[in-house]
Amino acid sequence: MKKIARPMLDCIFDLGIKKASKLLLTSTTILLFFGVNLGVAQEEVVNEDYKPFSIGAHIKNMHTWHGFVVHPGALFATNIEYNSKDTKFTFGFWGGASFSTVDVANTTTGENVSAYYKELSIYTKYRFSDKFFIEAVSHNNYTGVEERGDKLHYWSYDKTQGYNFVDLNFGYNVTPNTLLYLATIINGGSGDYEIKENGSLENSWTHYFEVSSKVWQDKNSSLSLFAGGAWSFITDKTFYTESSGNIINVGATFSEKLAIRDYKIPVDVTLMWNPEQEKTVLQLDVTLF
Repeated sequence: MKKIARPMLDCIFDLGIKKASKLLLTSTTILLFFGVNLGVAQEEVVNEDYKPFSIGAHIKNMHTWHGFVVHPGALFATNIEYNSKDTKFTFGFWGGASFSTVDVANTTTGENVSAYYKELSIYTKYRFSDKFFIEAVSHNNYTGVEERGDKLHYWSYDKTQGYNFVDLNFGYNVTPNTLLYLATIINGGSGDYEIKENGSLENSWTHYFEVSSKVWQDKNSSLSLFAGGAWSFITDKTFYTESSGNIINVGATFSEKLAIRDYKIPVDVTLMWNPEQEKTVLQLDVTLF
């Protein structure tokens, strides 16, 4: 276990998970303030086709995220979001539901029961420039919560319940085709803790860093490469890894707009390798609209 020489951290790490949810709401309020006020100030941005609200839908053969296979089967994903007129501020909801089930263990009977993947997450983003943005996400994956015997509370951030956590993320485009992305799970989150010898829980505050770059493209296709790793300065494990740090997400994404009659449908195929878990998958993501 690493020892931290910064006494200020002791106070920070003792914050309850309620602080994390308050942080998300505070971040959203701040970003909303900037989004509304800066959007009004920059009246020179003219967009006669501006629509504040938009929706989207995807069909996927599986769902991966930061080196994880969140759900191994086919699913439908959708989102609804608000974007400011100057395109700087975004606030939205993302949800997913699967066509197949996974087994979860019921805590009372010990038997495996089937559960469909279910998620409804909240996100907000503010773009300071074409290069730099900040975002906050409340991940709410409640797959199998009731099936395993827990009572479902959408706004519960109990780290031992295992389905809600908040992260704060930063992105910077060093070139138009290369993005540096840093995500930090705030105040632990579901499962992001280490059990100490006295039985207490110490939050990991997991950091995830990824570099992605588009290395080739033509009129309707492109190829991007990415590599990401996770670590914690606090504990000997992280949300993503069994050690204090490791490379967990390496791969490539091929994107193409498939022409079907008069329509062009965006399709992404991602080859992902997690070296720590020795897991390799191929994800198909079809954008319906």
